[in-house]
This record gives sequence, C-alpha cells and structure tokens, in this order.
Amino acid sequence: MPLEFCHPTAPHEKLKLPEWYVSTLMMDRALDAVVRRVKKLDRKHDIPYLAGYSLDGKTIYIDRHMPRSFKFRSRTVETDRFLILHEEVEKTLIDQLGLHYLHAHQIATRAEEAAVRAAGVEWHAYDRFMQKFVKRIGDERLKKVPKDLDLKPYRDEHDYDLLQRMLKSVRAGKCPKGARVRDLEEALLELRKHVRRHQTPATERAAAIEHLAS
Repeated sequence: MPLEFCHPTAPHEKLKLPEWYVSTLMMDRALDAVVRRVKKLDRKHDIPYLAGYSLDGKTIYIDRHMPRSFKFRSRTVETDRFLILHEEVEKTLIDQLGLHYLHAHQIATRAEEAAVRAAGVEWHAYDRFMQKFVKRIGDERLKKVPKDLDLKPYRDEHDYDLLQRMLKSVRAGKCPKGARVRDLEEALLELRKHVRRHQTPATERAAAIEHLAS
C-alpha cells in the first residue's frame, strides 16, 4: 500500500484524553491502520456502486473513472482512503461476524462518514461528489468487471439487472481470463428463485407504483 496514505513517522503515543473521546488525530490514526492492512488497491476496472472487494478480501477495487481527489473550500481532499475504509469495514463485518450486507454497509457508511468529518470535510459535499461517479443498474459504462469481485453485495441487494450486465461483460471477453462465469450464473439463478418465491400481486403493484413515481 502506498505510504502517501499514511503517517509512518507519527509517534503512536497514548493520548491524554478520555478513552471514549474520538478526536481527529485518533480517527486519522485508525484510518491509517486500516489502509495499511490492504494488500492491493486496484483502479483498473469498472466497479458497480463505485467500490468493492475481491472474494478473499485481499484486493480493494475502486472504479477506474473515480477521481482520486476533489476540491473542498480551496482544499484538495484525497478520497481513496475513505473508500478503502468503507470497503474494509464492510467486508470484515460480513466475513468475520456474519452480518448481512445491508447491515454491514450501514455500519461501514457511518465509519466512512466519521472519517470524512474528522478530516474537516462536510459529509454532504463529499457524498454529492461521490454520487456523480456511481455506476448504477443499466449503466453502459460497466464494461470491464474484475474476475474475482465479491458478488455478495449485489446478491443481497437483489440487483438482478446488474448481475446480468456483469455476466454479459464476462461472456463478451471484456474482463480478465478465468473470470468466474459460474459464480455469476449461480447468483442469477439464486436471485431468480428469490424473486419468484417473494413475488406476489401486492409486491408487483408496489414495484409498479415505485417505478412510476421515480
């Protein structure tokens, strides 16, 4: 992991503050510790919802079109470290504690927000910037998907359209050799079963109303 994310020379002495107090310095140190843990950062692929992680958790993916920084009140704010924090927390909660993706995502988002605020950046400004680069369902820019991207978030979100697009990309040879086509096919099959099992006239009507309202 590049050392420009971290503060290798900062002394890690015990701060003279209450144990529960979350200071900017303590949050910065915690963020550095998480970033140092990442074995590989990949910015060469198209990643649904901006960032993700490999199945084994050793690689953090950030979408290749995502800028590395943005301007906030005349400052240049580096963003990779905040995305890394989110993905690392989320992946750890899912794999180590068995949390559902949606629960892990909420906790990871709170951690990301705390880190952003500790850096003196307004969360709404940061989030607005991020949303400009999110690749959503049906996005034509999803052309190069990593072969070992963890699909659990998309399964748990029941994002059938997105999984179909990823599978189409793999079959068209637009991602590395050895891509897990079987994993994508199994995810789609599992999702079809889930949709059939939970689809009722009431849910269909609700979905139609939601679609018209959007």
